[in-house]
Amino acid sequence: MRNALRSVDFYGTERMVRINQLPMGLEDLKFVIPAKVNLILIPKVEEASQILEVEKEVLAIKAKHGISGDIWFMPIIESAKGAINAYEITKASNLVCSLAIGLEDYTADIGAERTLEGTESFWARMQVVNAAKAAGIQAIDSVFSDVGDMEGLVKSTLESKSFGFEGKGCIHPRQIQPIHTAFAPTSKEIEKAMKIVMAFEDALSKGLAAVSLGTKMIDPPVVKRAQRVIEMAIQQGMLKSDWMVNNGNG
Repeated sequence: MRNALRSVDFYGTERMVRINQLPMGLEDLKFVIPAKVNLILIPKVEEASQILEVEKEVLAIKAKHGISGDIWFMPIIESAKGAINAYEITKASNLVCSLAIGLEDYTADIGAERTLEGTESFWARMQVVNAAKAAGIQAIDSVFSDVGDMEGLVKSTLESKSFGFEGKGCIHPRQIQPIHTAFAPTSKEIEKAMKIVMAFEDALSKGLAAVSLGTKMIDPPVVKRAQRVIEMAIQQGMLKSDWMVNNGNG
């Protein structure tokens, strides 16, 4: 991993390294931190103290090698205890930028079989989503382990999106594009979001307290969701940043 970080051209993408489970993973940091990694995935996190251990080691290595800039953390929840402590884990350090869940280990820990329906892990997944959202960071869903089932991957990813996850782990390059496509807003979602945001901005410009679109009233949570769809569409290159100007507003 160290040699790959040193020699491979990643074309400007973030370099993320999954270390081993603590305490062994602390030794891994001595090799990957000096090689200019951007984010550390920390597996099987169960307590906030584990994040503090990693942070202490990372800061010490950075100081030793004169490394500047932040190195972010993505804890992976993979046990019942980790799911219970999810929020405390997200708040352990300002360097925690996202929270992920690993369902193979989680289901084994609770003594359940992992199924395509996912009913056995629904609570844990929503625990991770709620903890991440409460902390203001991204929630990342577990990998889909069958690399040959693309239809199942898309279905699983759409479910992740509906739960509030903002990303999903991959175990093979062929899974990347289907996941990106599934998480991206649809043209129908973008069109609806644009109408909501424009109606909201129009009402604000007129000093109106109430906002409506057709016969439906629009409240702040609806506007917030619409704005998020617009942000995602712009990030995906599906919508220009000056879209409101081109639609007669602004």
